[in-house]
Amino acid sequence: MRTEFKRAVLPRDLRALVAFDHRVFPQPDWFPAEAWSEYESFWLIVERRRIGCCTFGEHIDFQHDLRGIDPRLRGTLYVASTGILPAFRGAGFGHLLKAWQVAYARHGGFSRVVTNTRKSNRAMIALNKTFGFRAIRTTPHYYMDPDEPTVVMELLLR
Repeated sequence: MRTEFKRAVLPRDLRALVAFDHRVFPQPDWFPAEAWSEYESFWLIVERRRIGCCTFGEHIDFQHDLRGIDPRLRGTLYVASTGILPAFRGAGFGHLLKAWQVAYARHGGFSRVVTNTRKSNRAMIALNKTFGFRAIRTTPHYYMDPDEPTVVMELLLR
């Protein structure tokens, strides 16, 4: 099975990123189209089909839940989004994508990875824990429709 990770190129891939986001996540969690330019996005491609995507903020700390902004923090990789198409979930592709994210961070010289997810997303929380992430805080009322806390997790690499 041919598998590759490929950087999304903006503006060329913008429509594909938005469409993918809409297929993977519920509408309240969609990125606004203009937000994609703030991040680096990568496709997980299997047999020439885009089945996964992840989005990074390099040297960014996730603080949006506390301060309404995500400040720069040298050495931190913020994983803003991780998604696998529904038809491919449960087949190990999420594990593969998470392993690649951690390898990307290590290879890029990052000392910390931070991410956040809905508290109800037990699968993502468990996957992150498999790779050594730990919950550092839970912030109520972060997500809307439905109202739900976010769980912020970090992985220290050094």
